[in-house]
Amino acid sequence: MATSKKFTPEHEYVVYDSASKIGVMSITDYAQKSLGDVVFVELPQIGTEVAKGDLIGAVESVKAASDIYAPVSGKVTEVNERLNGEPGLLNKDPEGEGWLCKIEASKPEEMDALLDDKAYQKVCEEGDH
Repeated sequence: MATSKKFTPEHEYVVYDSASKIGVMSITDYAQKSLGDVVFVELPQIGTEVAKGDLIGAVESVKAASDIYAPVSGKVTEVNERLNGEPGLLNKDPEGEGWLCKIEASKPEEMDALLDDKAYQKVCEEGDH
């Protein structure tokens, strides 16, 4: 399978295409529900080199602000400019049109350390984050 979807315990996801080494990342549906109505999204700069776990942006809602962390190391190749004018896309379709950015992975093996769907569901059920 060329693409895989993995999750972080901080409620971010990445859909990774091993052929292009590009990962599309955003917050999960669980995260957007927890945040409530998103009113502002701070996106990373294109060309930024990031390490796994680096702060790369933020999401602000009517309830809270939440930092966004890089799920994998690499370079930001694209950001979803639509979110600047339509931050609510994160609420409507966080795992589709509400994607945050694309990262070209410099260490694809980091994907292996992320959570699969079953492990992520367990994190959501425990409500630790």
